[in-house]
Amino acid sequence: MERQLLQQAKEAFISGRARPLEFRLQQLHALQRMIMEKETEISTALKQDISRSQYDTPLLELISIENEIKLAIEKLAQWAAPRPVEKNLFTISDEVYIQPEPLGVVLIIGAWNYPWALTLIPLVGAIAAGNAAVVKPSELSKCSSLLLHALLPCYLDKDLYPVVTGGVSETQQLLRLRFDHIFYTGSSTAGKLVMEAAARHLTPVTLELGGKSPCYIDKDCDVRTACRRVTWGKFVNCGQTCIAPDYILCEPCIQGQVVEFIRETLLEFYGADPKCSPDYGRIITQQHFNRIMGLMEGYTPVVGGQSDSSQCYIAPTVLKDVPPHSRLMQEEIFGPLLPIVTVSDIEDAINFINEREKPLALYIFCSDQKAIKRMIEETTSGGVTVNDVMMHYTVSSLPFGGVGQSGMGRYHGKHTFDQLSHQRACLIRSLKMERVNLARYPPQDRRRARRVRMALRSPLIDTSKRTLIWAAVATILGIGLFITLLVILLIAAGLNCTCWYWRGFYN
Repeated sequence: MERQLLQQAKEAFISGRARPLEFRLQQLHALQRMIMEKETEISTALKQDISRSQYDTPLLELISIENEIKLAIEKLAQWAAPRPVEKNLFTISDEVYIQPEPLGVVLIIGAWNYPWALTLIPLVGAIAAGNAAVVKPSELSKCSSLLLHALLPCYLDKDLYPVVTGGVSETQQLLRLRFDHIFYTGSSTAGKLVMEAAARHLTPVTLELGGKSPCYIDKDCDVRTACRRVTWGKFVNCGQTCIAPDYILCEPCIQGQVVEFIRETLLEFYGADPKCSPDYGRIITQQHFNRIMGLMEGYTPVVGGQSDSSQCYIAPTVLKDVPPHSRLMQEEIFGPLLPIVTVSDIEDAINFINEREKPLALYIFCSDQKAIKRMIEETTSGGVTVNDVMMHYTVSSLPFGGVGQSGMGRYHGKHTFDQLSHQRACLIRSLKMERVNLARYPPQDRRRARRVRMALRSPLIDTSKRTLIWAAVATILGIGLFITLLVILLIAAGLNCTCWYWRGFYN
């Protein structure tokens, strides 16, 4: 079944119907229409999958998908257009440009925690770039997966964008096949298996993984506001967000304040019993529930800690004075547990972060601009947000992706288009003016070699800017006053620079 769907997608792609911009725009408009028309059904599926509030689904997923589609529709002609590049003296009369072109058939493996956004946003980029795509939603978000399987063929080309449902077995079958790119969102453990499978076919991958994203709260910032924002980011979607703050770093003198402010905020957000709140979700499966409960063993929560296995419910939980080398600090929590680790100062916090794997996100709450700059400069992460959490994800002009163990590749907006395109280098020249090439042909001598070196060492010239800046750059880089004046004269006269330069050069 999987092989047959891939073959259909390949044949549809080879036919060329996904390449015209008009077709891509038509498919993007259709996908946009699906999101708008089926919002109620999508919200209902997510309520069944993860007990998510009907009001959260548009905010957390659907609006971001709509924004990505709108941006792609608006900018597609610009993104797909040839991009002229700078030239040297050897190629100044040639047409030199980069042409983005489709890769082929992309495999998109979605995630269960945000099953619509993390599946459809990569699909937006695949469509915009002119690719075919086999879509594999997560089997854990069962209702969303079945709904996507039913809806997508009603709106998009059935051959170019098939949906494959099923579990681990179906995913393994897909990974045995040869795709032109694999876009995977999920855990680092599964990401390694995806990369290993892709390596057999030399297939490039985009891996959107996760990790332990630290949150540093400086003692001199507005701690109450910081805790309010951290509480939202940590416990929205029941903590099942790849860029949720995984743990807090703060000095011991404010740890008590942090705990109390989070307690107050939880009461405001979810009431005295979060289990009864329509805004608080549930853990996706019993297996994940048991894993998270296991991480809590040996700790006495200072906030929360209640659970109900029958509902996969774990209350928003805060743990303080967590040892840095405890099990809780060794793996991504991906649930509603928030450990607090104390550090002596900002330098200690920086060292703590750098001693561990590079995180997908870093959050800094601080009022001192020098301290903020220092933490950004002396650490590494996929992204960083200062004085808030997760908001960098909402900016389509920013690349979203990890580094090291937290992932590879990037997407959102044009970054998705570029990630799923081949940047083809193109040079088109005439068969005329053969005398220009004599210096590079054998037999070689000192005189010819000197001419070639001079041409190859010339500065790159931006021929789209008909200004005297060309000459200034040439002078700065030491090309020589004679050539500089010659370039000025040729630009002013609007003549062919290469032709006149080499004619004078040989005579």
